[in-house]
Amino acid sequence: MSALEVVGGIVLLVVCAILIILCLSQEQKSQDSMSAALTGASTDSFYGKNEGRTKEAILAKITRAFGIILFIVVLAVNLVPLFKK
Repeated sequence: MSALEVVGGIVLLVVCAILIILCLSQEQKSQDSMSAALTGASTDSFYGKNEGRTKEAILAKITRAFGIILFIVVLAVNLVPLFKK
């Protein structure tokens, strides 16, 4: 096992831990009722109008970014040893 693989594994663990913490810190989206889902009831609210500026929206954007980083790190950890041979 090379130093590059060890560093990749450590980065992967750190990114996974951050992603788990970010997912757990977000609020759950609750459904008010089944009839609202079936009838298409409107749920306009302050949050819906200011979606990009709230704490939840910022957490969602950061979570999305770390998901992409996780995908890239997993690919790198698996593909770098193939080209190193």
